[in-house]
Amino acid sequence: MSDQSGNRLANAVSPYLIQHKDNPVHWWEWSDAALDEARATDRPILLSVGYAACHWCHVMAHESFEDPEVAAVMNRLYVNVKVDREERPEIDQLYMTALQAMGEQGGWPMTIFLTPDGRPFFGGTYFPKRASHGRPGFVQLLEAVATAWQDRREELDGSATAILDRLSGFLSTTAEAGRLDTLGVAPAAGRIIQLTDPVLGGFRGAPKFPNAPYMEVLARSSFEGGPATHRDAFVRTLRSLCSGGIYDHVGGGLHRYATDERWLVPHFEKMLYDNAQFLRHLGWAYRASGDVLFRTRIDETVDWLAREMRVKGGGLAASLDADSLDATGHPEEGAFYVWTEEEIDDVLGGADAAFKRAYGVTAGGNWEGKSILHRLHPGATSADPDFAKARNRLLDARAERTRPGRDDKVLADWNGMAIRALAEAARATRNPRALEMAQDAFAYVSTHMIVDGRLRHAARNGRTAGLALSTDYGTLIQAAVAMFATTLDSSYLDRASFFAAELERWHADGTGGHYLNPSDSSDVPIRLRGDHDEAVPSGTATVIEGLSMLAQATGSIEIAERAEQAALLAAGRLGEGAGGAPGIVSAAGRLRRGSELCIIGDPADPGFIAMVDLARARVDLDRLDLITDAPEKLPAYMPLAAVHPSRLPAAYICEDRVCRAPVYDAAALQALLGEG
Repeated sequence: MSDQSGNRLANAVSPYLIQHKDNPVHWWEWSDAALDEARATDRPILLSVGYAACHWCHVMAHESFEDPEVAAVMNRLYVNVKVDREERPEIDQLYMTALQAMGEQGGWPMTIFLTPDGRPFFGGTYFPKRASHGRPGFVQLLEAVATAWQDRREELDGSATAILDRLSGFLSTTAEAGRLDTLGVAPAAGRIIQLTDPVLGGFRGAPKFPNAPYMEVLARSSFEGGPATHRDAFVRTLRSLCSGGIYDHVGGGLHRYATDERWLVPHFEKMLYDNAQFLRHLGWAYRASGDVLFRTRIDETVDWLAREMRVKGGGLAASLDADSLDATGHPEEGAFYVWTEEEIDDVLGGADAAFKRAYGVTAGGNWEGKSILHRLHPGATSADPDFAKARNRLLDARAERTRPGRDDKVLADWNGMAIRALAEAARATRNPRALEMAQDAFAYVSTHMIVDGRLRHAARNGRTAGLALSTDYGTLIQAAVAMFATTLDSSYLDRASFFAAELERWHADGTGGHYLNPSDSSDVPIRLRGDHDEAVPSGTATVIEGLSMLAQATGSIEIAERAEQAALLAAGRLGEGAGGAPGIVSAAGRLRRGSELCIIGDPADPGFIAMVDLARARVDLDRLDLITDAPEKLPAYMPLAAVHPSRLPAAYICEDRVCRAPVYDAAALQALLGEG
């Protein structure tokens, strides 16, 4: 057991930090108190950043942080701070950018050395306990950095100041407003398509990530009448994600990325944000094509979320670990998900030959002697048998294995993304479970994550951590508007308006833009803009899209102007680099093209059904669809008086705050949507 007077992680909210509570290292959480300790003792800070599902974080912990001799060196020379990158993404973003500015490749675990006031001067990622593969041993590194701190303090201090100044110029920059047309989808999509794999989708080479923000730009380009090659690239990527080993063919849900160029061998962790974006993209592809493959993956992924990711109260957990215990009790990446041929035979019996052919199961396996199930083989199509009964039997058998660890903290922004995705899935497929989960998750955030009137970033077991970031407000505004569009319950718009007001209160920069971290985040050396995407859209992107959606749903000119000003300022900051910010490019599209479609009528009326089916098939990512048999639930600015009550069903479109005359049949609606 740790010396709790030295290791201060026992009371942390983050499961990742709790994993380290028994280390002999005298860990601190990131806080003003930790910085004060470093100043008082005049020792540098050793900052270690990771997350619960991170394989190499576990490796470094076992090798070094659990070793009393290594810990003794750390405790003697440094103030040691452990950060969960998901709980404090602004800290991670700041110092990961610093690491890359030093010429190092980013990744986790991140190991970075700071001056007592938080300025970075040296760092790296994973360091082995003993020197290997050209990397110094961790203890050797600790001693060398401490010696440099003592002997070359002035030099390191100057370097740290220069690095922080550079970071401020890049991450906290201010610029005059630019032009909205510099955030156009077409130029960005043209650059992205040149990088895509023409056979397998995604970007060329390995490893292969879903790269959801970039794929969204291709989707937007194609649905806005762009080249057919852009639509093909988007759909090709999605088919590969649905067919490859990156997808869990037994339990549903998407793994983090593929380590190879074929999408076969995944890094087995599962992240909520990946699956939220996957769900949305599946919905677009299903609506546009009607392909049963995409509908099936939607339902399977919703079922996985319900079965494995819901926490008490309805929130959605952050991630599942890549590692679990194998049959011998040893931790092994992917052990929960892979199969030997013998295991398949034991579960399915003698009638499994067709299944094994379909899912690539062989005696020798396709990965370390075992088989990762996939449908990548030539000839596999969405019309093939899905072997649902066999997969359910495998799911039951797999339930007897040791499950991967679950990071069960609830993150406001990732839940916002998932709520929107589930609401859209419910509309696209009429899946009642998806809507129920979206409602429950939204209620969880509203009930458990607003403390003393203030939204928090993370929650777990009745406790919260971290002040909300702009990403939290942006994604939750999007979620609330999506829930309103699905249910026409006006309380969701009330909550969206609350989030928009809080965003302005805590994150506004005084010119119409926003910062990622709030104005009272005293333990962060600089305020970050949050313009650049990672695996998810940036803070700025989520704010622009959230405010744009709220303006569409309410008709508020003030909110629309706030969204536009935020986009113009982002355009000014990005300059010629807009192609590297696909999230902002996508969000700005709603400002240029946003419209509202209302369909009013009796849900049992064949004419109403035909209109709704037509609207679902005509994918427009910037259109807000409001479908109802109760017109009094529509926003007040909608021109209901123009709808002749004796001629229902009726539909009309509003663009640029002007609503066209209503139409009364599917053919007229088709013409109105520009598809006639």
